[in-house]
Amino acid sequence: MNAELIIIVMALLSIVTAIFYASRVVRIKVGAEGGNVEQNKRLIEIAAAISEGAMAFLLREYRVILLFISFMTVLIFLLLDNPKTVFNEGAYTAIAFVSGALISCLSGFVGMKIATAGNVRTAQAAKTSLSAAFRVAYDSGAVMGFGLIGLAVLGLIGLFMAFTGLNKDIPVHILMESLAGFGLGGSSVALFGRVGGGIYTKAADVGADLVGKVEKGIPEDDPRNPATIADNVGDNVGDIAGMGADLFGSAAEATCAALVIGATASALAEGDNYAALLYPLLISAIGIPASLITSFFARVKENGNVERALKFQLWISTFLVAIGLYFVTDIFMIDSFQIGEQTITKWNVFTSVLLGLFAGMFIGWITEIFTSHSYKPVREVADACETGAATNIIYGLALGYKSSVVPVVLLVIVIVVSNLIAGMYGIAVAAIGMISTIAIGLTIDAYGPVSDNAGGIAEMAELGKEVRDRTDNLDAAGNTTAAVGKGFAIGSAALTSLALFAAFITRAQATSKAMGEGAIDLTSIELLDPWVFGGLLFGAMLPFIFSAMTMKSVGKAALDMVKEVRRQFKEIPGLMEGTAKPEYAKCVDISTSAALREMIPPGLLVLLSPIVVGYFFGVKSLAGMLAGALVSGVVMAISMANSGGAWDNAKKYIEKTAGGKGSDKHKAAVVGDTVGDPFKDTSGPSINILIKLMAITSLVFAEFFVLKGGILLPFFK
Repeated sequence: MNAELIIIVMALLSIVTAIFYASRVVRIKVGAEGGNVEQNKRLIEIAAAISEGAMAFLLREYRVILLFISFMTVLIFLLLDNPKTVFNEGAYTAIAFVSGALISCLSGFVGMKIATAGNVRTAQAAKTSLSAAFRVAYDSGAVMGFGLIGLAVLGLIGLFMAFTGLNKDIPVHILMESLAGFGLGGSSVALFGRVGGGIYTKAADVGADLVGKVEKGIPEDDPRNPATIADNVGDNVGDIAGMGADLFGSAAEATCAALVIGATASALAEGDNYAALLYPLLISAIGIPASLITSFFARVKENGNVERALKFQLWISTFLVAIGLYFVTDIFMIDSFQIGEQTITKWNVFTSVLLGLFAGMFIGWITEIFTSHSYKPVREVADACETGAATNIIYGLALGYKSSVVPVVLLVIVIVVSNLIAGMYGIAVAAIGMISTIAIGLTIDAYGPVSDNAGGIAEMAELGKEVRDRTDNLDAAGNTTAAVGKGFAIGSAALTSLALFAAFITRAQATSKAMGEGAIDLTSIELLDPWVFGGLLFGAMLPFIFSAMTMKSVGKAALDMVKEVRRQFKEIPGLMEGTAKPEYAKCVDISTSAALREMIPPGLLVLLSPIVVGYFFGVKSLAGMLAGALVSGVVMAISMANSGGAWDNAKKYIEKTAGGKGSDKHKAAVVGDTVGDPFKDTSGPSINILIKLMAITSLVFAEFFVLKGGILLPFFK
């Protein structure tokens, strides 16, 4: 069987599925079902304002990203040309880099376009039934889920075939290293998308909550609140484009890491074993039909349990992928191959993939326990609000730290067992296994902001309590699944980063051996080497300074937002009474300007750190830095994301139970929620990209660091 053809067909199936779901969403006519003409008019106006704000920000952000892409393309082309080869490897890597970046941008654009079309249609469908509204929100998310993985897989296999077609003599290991540029491009866009989107959405959210809920005592998404449009725009910017780019990067990077490591096995790289070499792409490909079958079971009855229906999607897709992978491994993977001195069988590889697949599911489950108000941990945080905001924050921080224990233990099990049975190749395919259900995972993740927006639109358009109750039901489930999605993203980032780290060491070792005299011994990295340990400490610090920069950026933007919202309530006559309209555009502009301005410094920190350390202090210091950032970053990301999710759902629990909206207990919960906003939606998720992007930057520039790096080391001898 032709592996390349199967991969292409599956990728095209995914893209066609995304187009099908998109057509189902846009086919619904807004305001076409009769009813209150004034309500329909408001629906269209509000949805247009959200869509216009989201797309305007995205296009302005992409202009900034385009400048970065241009600079990095030139840098890659110039620095990665090995004079000992007859062709410029930098040219191949640069092409892959640009392709990854552009496809990531395209995925974000399409996802945002459909999400901002789906939110108003979900609100309209909620006038009919919960089931109809759920279907529209789910279909909107599916466009992002299936479209993204389809484009990622098609992009990688397309580049593989194009490069082999252009130069049939290109060595396999150089081919796979060039493809790593695709992951670097995707992850670079993800960094700016996550950081910029996170700053945008949380500046608006904090400003809207502190003034609207706490000071003025008005409901969430009340049309009198000047920041409410910016808040709803931010949901799409951060949780659609940002999350999509993050998971696009994970899928591309994990695949590239496995391809680079696999290319060192002569049994995979030589002869007619391309099918086995492309096994990492086949893992992602088999997840597409499994996810498509799973989507047929996505339905909710009136008064049904939406959260259970969404979680059921993850369980079904996980087991279907496991079954499909058995046959893919049996057919396409060779019986055994050798990497270094370790012999690996096809069933060793299969076991590693399964470990990653089910570990991801269990990490999601643990995340749910610590972030859903159906369980004790979040209810304890809610009870702590009885004595004010301070105890709420203390309990939330403690919950986040505690929540990191089980996910870290699961990751340790996956890493140790996969490495024992299949070496670093096992860790790389385990990372792909963890996100092999990405089409469904991203579908239910993108469903969240669509349903959240639908609730905001229903409130602003004054569609009535019954409609708002339905959208709140959808939104509550979306909050939990969003937290679960963040757990998946963090777990996959940890494994992906470790696999990229292994690929970096593998590539650096091969380059060093080829040098002959003056080669660097990289067979083992000695922890007591002061350069390694210094790099380790420096790397462990990076997630902290990165989080400080992003959180302060949210704080500065939120301060401007609070001042503007207060000004409008003070200076616009009749605004509080509902007889005058707020100036929504000014709040949108504050968030947009702040996000574009503040996303650049943390982005440069992440991208330049490995280049500066590798060039000035050499490969061993860089290896220490990558390890330090990975170890501290994973724990920090888990704790921040879960603390933020717990504070959010503790507030929602109080709103549904004793105390209720407007009470002192609720006000304390709102303060905790606003503190948690940058935790869970800006800094925490962005750390995923920090650890992955530094690792893949190191991999792409590995040869350069070995040949030209460590220029300061001679001065210390």
